[in-house]
Amino acid sequence: MKSIKLFCFDLGDTIMIEETEVKDHTKTTLRAEIFPGMKEALVLLKEKGLKLALVADTRPGTYVNVLKQHGLLGLFDAFAISEELGTEKPDPRMFQTVLDQLNVSAEEAVMCGNNLARDIAGANALGMTTIWFHWNDRYPTSPPSELAVPDYTVRSAAEFLDLVKELLGEAEESVS
Repeated sequence: MKSIKLFCFDLGDTIMIEETEVKDHTKTTLRAEIFPGMKEALVLLKEKGLKLALVADTRPGTYVNVLKQHGLLGLFDAFAISEELGTEKPDPRMFQTVLDQLNVSAEEAVMCGNNLARDIAGANALGMTTIWFHWNDRYPTSPPSELAVPDYTVRSAAEFLDLVKELLGEAEESVS
């Protein structure tokens, strides 16, 4: 079993519900809701001693505003934001930036995202484990290439947490 040290997340339709965004005149999101259970999931990953990174094609202010709104900004150890790096996913530099910042190999990292062509294909190209957050059908739901096939698919935060336990090799806790 792989040793996992880092979970990377996209922002829109992975943590944040895009349909709830309130934007300003520069198209920077001022606030938005997050998916049910995602705050608890991120906190739990951090409590397990894992590193968290945001790898997102977004405005610099958007991620700060939304993560601060929900008390999540301080949970993240690294950020790769498209407008700050001058490139977008699936460019490997988006993923490699956080791997380098945190001194973690691709094999020790998991990418969680909602876009098969960008999040999944980009991370798969580097050898990262990939989890497709299939919350909705806003983006194509069929992989456009073999590289865009995710290792795992989840449809809720609860499914994600069950998968995390499996990936970390944690035994099922008995219920008394």
